[in-house]
This record gives sequence, structure tokens and C-alpha cells, in this order.
Amino acid sequence: MPDLAPAPPSPSPASAPERPGPGAQRAAAVLLGVGPEVAGAVFKLLGEAELRRIALGARALRARGPKAITEALEQFVTSMETVGGDAAAGDDLLREVAERALGADAARRAFDGVVPPPPPDEVLGPVSQADPEALAMVLQREQPQTVALVLSSLDGPRAVGVMERLPEKLRPDVLRRMATIESVAPEVLREVGQALSSELKAVVAGGMRKVDGKATALEILRRSPPQEQAQVLGEIERDDAQLAGELRGRLFTFGDLVALADRDLQLLLREIDGQRLTVALKGATAELRDRFLQNLSARAAEMLADDLAAMGPVKLASVEAAQQEIAKAAQELAQEGRITIVNPAEKML
Repeated sequence: MPDLAPAPPSPSPASAPERPGPGAQRAAAVLLGVGPEVAGAVFKLLGEAELRRIALGARALRARGPKAITEALEQFVTSMETVGGDAAAGDDLLREVAERALGADAARRAFDGVVPPPPPDEVLGPVSQADPEALAMVLQREQPQTVALVLSSLDGPRAVGVMERLPEKLRPDVLRRMATIESVAPEVLREVGQALSSELKAVVAGGMRKVDGKATALEILRRSPPQEQAQVLGEIERDDAQLAGELRGRLFTFGDLVALADRDLQLLLREIDGQRLTVALKGATAELRDRFLQNLSARAAEMLADDLAAMGPVKLASVEAAQQEIAKAAQELAQEGRITIVNPAEKML
């Protein structure tokens, strides 16, 4: 009886076994080396055909034996060393590759979005390191907004040095403008710096950079005599009462009273309401409480301590309002010359 079983089909080109190239084997070796987490993240970015080639590469490595992975990695390292000169370009090279793959707009959005804005001293270049006296001579011929922009971007001590050398009539306007600056585009700083110094270093334009001009303005005011503080704040108040009030509130705080001399603290105690002091001390540090108690008579100190112990919960807003009221009273006494508030730049002997 003839054998009726069908003969096995002859292999066709479509069913021929796939053979992975050396590139697939190198890719498989690298993914094995970086570990499952990184490899999994890479797999999410690949298509099915690419995953298939890597799978075949891994199978080929297994068939070749234990040394196959090491050899594939060595080949990968060798291939990377041949482009070492280009790789050193780092950000520029990757940006160029991204532009070719994604287009110029998409690459710019991607790279400019992750590059941190340059610091102000890098943007201003030589201007940020200029001698305060020389810089003041240049800035006094500029518009107040330009002066405020530059000083807000300098470190505090240098800004103070420049401000002290500016004409007195210019200072209030500059301080007022500094206190309203919140962010500055590096392109603007670069243009200002180039106008002030031909040696200013150019930097890559980035996003907006936070500038705390108000903090720098406060530091300058703190280093000024009380009478000058009152004059400057008075001129600012004529244009912006709210800003002047905020600067006054932050210029000298209730916590700063701990640095007052005993004589000055005793004078302040005679000028303020005892009940307001009790509320204010509810949120004070132990050190500040002790300073007040030490400068009262024994009987008054005992009564104040008892009031504090017996006081129930107090709203934070009430405590802050009482503290601001007492701090303002201290400022007024200092402006009248009756007490001395020590400035950070002064040394007391």
C-alpha cells in the first residue's frame, strides 16, 4: 500500500530562519548590562520589529556562549570611542540630532525647557564683578529702571556698595522699582550688560529667572541710618503706600527686638501697651520672652509670666498684628533718636 503521507514542504524564502546582525547582538548585550528597569524603559520606546531584532540578538548571544556578551560589549565600546570627539560636544550634538529627527521647533522646546536659566552674575559677566564705585559712576547716568534691574541681579553686599555711591535723589526711585521686580529675562540682562560693558560674556537665552529685588532693597535699607530709612520710605509711600507699608513691616521685625540694648528695651516697654505685649509674646521665642521679662521689675515680670501662662489659644493673625505694632513703635523711637537699632553692617563695642 503506497505511503499517502504528504511530503514535508520545501523551505521557502519567507520561512527561512532570521539571522540577527552584529548590531542587534550589541544592543542586546547593552540592555542586559543596564538592568531590567532601564531596559524596560527602552523597550517602551521601540517598535515590534525592533524588539524582534533585539530578541534574536539575545538568542544569538546565548548560542555563542558565555564570552559572547563580553565581546559584544567590547565592540560597542570600540564603536563609541570612534565618535568620542563628537560626543564631547554633549548638549550641542544631541540638540543637532534632535533637530534632524524632530524639527527645529520641537528640539528648541525640548532643550530650552530643561536647561536651567543662567545665574545673574553669569549673564551680567564683568558688570557683576565691577568695582562698586566705578559701577555707580556708570549707573548714575542710566534710567532708574535700568539701575534697579542691575542692582537686583547683584549680590547683596555689592548692591549696597553701589547704592551708597549713587546720588541721594536717585536712591528712593531705584529702591521702589527694585521692590517691584520679580523676574527678569536673561536676554534683557544681557543687553543691559553689553550696553554697560563691551566685555560682557554672552550667554544662551533661557526662560524667566526669579529675582528678589524686594529682599535686596530691604537689605540696603537695613544698612541705612533710621533717619534715611524714614526719608526713603516716605518718598516711596507717596507713589505706592501699600509697598511702603510692606517694606516697613519687613524692615524691622518683632524678633529683631532681641538685639536691643537693655536701656532701649526698657524705654520701649514704657511706650507700649502691656496687653498688646502679652499677645505679641504668645508667639515669641523663649529668648525674646526672657529679654522682656529681665527688663521689667520683679512684680511686673511675675504678672506678665502669669498672664502668658493663663492665656488660652490666640489667633495667629492677632499675634502677628501685635508684634508688628510693637516693631513699628521701636522703629519710630529709633527714627526719633531715642533708641538705637543696630544695623547689620555696624559693629558695636
